[in-house]
Amino acid sequence: MYLMYVDESGDCGMSKDSPSRYYILSGLIVHELRWRDCLTRLYEFKKRMANAFGLRVREEIHAARMISRTTEKLRHISKPVRLTILRHFIDEIENLPEARVINVLVDKQGKAADFDVFSAAWQRLIQRFENTISYRNFPGPKNADERGMIFPDNGQTKQLRQLVRQMRYYNYVPSNIHPGASRNLKLQYVIEDPNHRDSQDSYFIQAVDTVAFFLLQKHKPASYIKNKGANNYFDRLDNVLCRKATRDDPQGIVRV
Repeated sequence: MYLMYVDESGDCGMSKDSPSRYYILSGLIVHELRWRDCLTRLYEFKKRMANAFGLRVREEIHAARMISRTTEKLRHISKPVRLTILRHFIDEIENLPEARVINVLVDKQGKAADFDVFSAAWQRLIQRFENTISYRNFPGPKNADERGMIFPDNGQTKQLRQLVRQMRYYNYVPSNIHPGASRNLKLQYVIEDPNHRDSQDSYFIQAVDTVAFFLLQKHKPASYIKNKGANNYFDRLDNVLCRKATRDDPQGIVRV
């Protein structure tokens, strides 16, 4: 069984008031037989950060809030040190045992006003998760008949549940062979409804939140991030990127 933890960065609105040009979904995938090893690595990382920088083990790593000037809970840690913690976190994620990350980036520029950003991004992420399982392209253990489950951060629960249920019966994907045609690729390998998690209680959600945040910063960095050279932190994830997700991007980023 493959477990995919998912978080977003940016927003999925299409109005002129939308604060972000990009909407990003990142999915961190670990196999059930490597889950405990990955959890232990993340827990030991939090202990090292506590000893080195005073970040308490139970304190949440939320990338955007850690960089914010207005964060209250982390005032005992300076902003440059918080950024250092995030860099170390990226490096830890890059070395999680046989984990992979699938990234979807929607560029809202030029899209129609009624373009459904949320559904477009999630459909592609789920389809790439499904395909990678079906083609047995994830590293590590391979049981005879693998399946996958999705564990997203809290938010838009009903909309995502409806989308996944729809994709079990109607999931039309454009054909690569016949232009203008499509195939109904009903979900076979992704099972159950999405199981939402509170990021405060999940090291895995905190990890994938950090991935999504730095993918956004790679494309539209905040001034502080750019000044510190942290807009390149996403590139430190080289070992964990799922390049099988698409042939159209050297880092495997699925662009919409």
